[in-house]
Amino acid sequence: MSSDFWRNKKVFITGHTGFKGTWLSLWLQSLGANVGGFALAMPTTPNMFSLLRLEKSMESHIGDVREFVLIHKVMNNFKPDVVFHLAAQPLVRYSYQHPVDTYSTNVMGTVHVLEVAKTCDSVKVVVNITTDKCYENKEWCWGYREHEPLGGFDPYSNSKACSELVTSAYRNSFYQQKNIGLASARAGNVIGGGDWSQDRLIADVMKSMMTNKTAVIRNPNAIRPWQYVLEPLQGYLLLAEELFSKPRQFSGAWNFGPYTHESISVESVVKKIFCAWTQKNTDWIVQHNPEDLHEAHFLKLDISKAVTQLHWKPKLNIDAAIEWTVNWYQACMRKVDMHQFSLEQITKYETL
Repeated sequence: MSSDFWRNKKVFITGHTGFKGTWLSLWLQSLGANVGGFALAMPTTPNMFSLLRLEKSMESHIGDVREFVLIHKVMNNFKPDVVFHLAAQPLVRYSYQHPVDTYSTNVMGTVHVLEVAKTCDSVKVVVNITTDKCYENKEWCWGYREHEPLGGFDPYSNSKACSELVTSAYRNSFYQQKNIGLASARAGNVIGGGDWSQDRLIADVMKSMMTNKTAVIRNPNAIRPWQYVLEPLQGYLLLAEELFSKPRQFSGAWNFGPYTHESISVESVVKKIFCAWTQKNTDWIVQHNPEDLHEAHFLKLDISKAVTQLHWKPKLNIDAAIEWTVNWYQACMRKVDMHQFSLEQITKYETL
């Protein structure tokens, strides 16, 4: 990445108060960017955005991407060069309970952001962050490539596939004519410090460990492409840089995940977490429910396109990713300055 590129760039992030949005906001600020954000109020208590006090160092707006008039006003007032669209309903299990909210946020929210961005004269690049779950899952043991069919069994995964189709339509119908770079980024299962979301494996295990409670695991044999949060974020930043100068060459869909052999089971990840935590005052159990909701078993990504064309590659293997995650939460328990600690992790990652 080029700090010269990002210095004084105006970057607008939807979903900036979420887990990945907070890390991205912090990283861009450290690169000298002028960052603005639009998102719902902080999703959990505690939450990383408040812990890092980022509202003091950026232009933060609270709102819903389903409110077209509001996001139109905020983005046009900010006049960004680059837009990262992360705002979403991101949880599979929640999507079964609230499918209408999930589709309206993930589909029409995307439409609103792309519609506003295409009419905002300052915008040169838009990156829509979707998910590895947007593919039609065939329970393959190899990684999905960007041209594989989209699908999604559950409302969350399917709504993200719809968001991909919206992105493709806007790119073909509007963005190419305006010479604006528009790409979608499909990341694997992102782990890292600062995630307190419900129904996420690492967050649930960390909360259990921090409160000395037994962690409950639902699908121990499920295979996922685990990666530390800074890995895909670096991919998004590299992608935006290339889109800025070569929009036609780099517009499209991109996978960001670990190497295929790093995709391991939930049970293996949990064992590694307990090993890294070292304090033996907690335990975990498997809780099977025959009436539980459907979730895919095998899920891997092929990252060849990003490796060969963006010259992006994963820097942390699964053991390092878990170590960095555990270190963050243990530092939080010690009540250290998490803004500084998080910046130090970013600096360390940049030098790898």
